[in-house]
Amino acid sequence: MRNPLSKKVVNIEPSGIRKFFDIVSEMKDAISLGVGEPDFDTPWHIREEGIYSLERGRTFYTSNAGLKELKDEIVKYLDRRFGLNYNPAGEVYVTVGGSEAIDGALRAMLDEGDEVILPQPSYVSYEPCIVLANGVPVIIELKEENEFKLTAAEFEAAITDKTKVLILPYPNNPTGAIMTREDLKGIADLVIKHDLYVISDEIYSELTYGTTHVSIASFPGMKERTIVINGFSKSYAMTGWRLGYACGPKVIIEQMLKIHQFAIMCAPTTSQYAAVEALRNGDDDVNKMRIAYDQRRKFLMKTFKDIGLRCFEPFGAFYVFPCIKEFGMTSDEFATRLLDEEKIAVVPGTAFGSSGEGFLRISYAYSIENLKEALERIERFIDKQRN
Repeated sequence: MRNPLSKKVVNIEPSGIRKFFDIVSEMKDAISLGVGEPDFDTPWHIREEGIYSLERGRTFYTSNAGLKELKDEIVKYLDRRFGLNYNPAGEVYVTVGGSEAIDGALRAMLDEGDEVILPQPSYVSYEPCIVLANGVPVIIELKEENEFKLTAAEFEAAITDKTKVLILPYPNNPTGAIMTREDLKGIADLVIKHDLYVISDEIYSELTYGTTHVSIASFPGMKERTIVINGFSKSYAMTGWRLGYACGPKVIIEQMLKIHQFAIMCAPTTSQYAAVEALRNGDDDVNKMRIAYDQRRKFLMKTFKDIGLRCFEPFGAFYVFPCIKEFGMTSDEFATRLLDEEKIAVVPGTAFGSSGEGFLRISYAYSIENLKEALERIERFIDKQRN
């Protein structure tokens, strides 16, 4: 019988995040710090708008690109928050989460053999999506001593005559690293110098602490070279609503939308009406959640310091990336034993690329009570390894 499977797909490893999530879901008294999902409910006024849309029978398809009303609000939001100016007619479309936008951008932009520079550790979907789009991933292993930021020197050293796209994943999942305006300036200059394009994943843009997020698309000459990807999952606690968006040059967005038309049709209508309400009246909700995350971030950093666990200070997203190299275990071994012995699920750093070896991703998108209990168990596990 003929092999029914694609070699390309078979050779892609499954997500390293799901492995531990699936185990902990069936383990009594276990605490998961592994999944990047806000523990907040979607704010009531946003849920109410979704309910109202159903009560009014708004269960139809929308335009492929999304509700005009929503695109207008996205444009206003990006201008108000980050100084980005887009035309809702042709430069914006609504996606099924940020992940769809990543996939669509790569498929629309890459020909076979085009190289994509990918800093790692980073979100698990980038590398497989590059491969599925017939591109070639060129990995830059980010360094803890650089706070896991992409430096201009590292970027330029990776550029070849086949390079076409840079994926810029900041604020970063899993490290929590951010890029400041000064950090981005050198990157933007090189993008223009070498005639490249950027896919800037800014899904955590609202979750920065002690600073304001800067988009590389705001630099002179970069708007026409950048696809900005954002969404509602993290900022508004709307993960299950599955809604994101992409903004960029019309010539690229048109081709992304073509893929979206044939593969997706349109994003969920109920979610789109809820998102309109989120953008219009959700700033206070975002601010409250940001304050809560920041408190949790500071609590974890203080606790790590108290127990002597090395961890650079992250200023974005809702993850910390502590180093566990002192214990002589791989990240996978440490995470597996921690789960078996203390019933705490974290994600091995290697789930996000080989440069994540020796680190763990711990999410603080959980209540302080759960974090306190989890850290007590982690400290107990660490004490056993040191004694």
